[in-house]
Amino acid sequence: MHIIKVKGKAKIPDYIQLRDDDFVLIAYFRADRPLKKLDKYGLDGKEEELKKIIDSLPYGKIQPLNL
Repeated sequence: MHIIKVKGKAKIPDYIQLRDDDFVLIAYFRADRPLKKLDKYGLDGKEEELKKIIDSLPYGKIQPLNL
């Protein structure tokens, strides 16, 4: 799984994209409101770790998500 942070402009907030190994978009959500249904993506119980990763991500750089 890969993660990308997309910078918003003006009133549009920053967004996070989660992509599978084939880079197909599987989740798209606001950076300030992480997904509630993380169990669907195998990330249940890892909300705090994901929040720390999101806060430290550079904009526009796709990175592997290793939790």
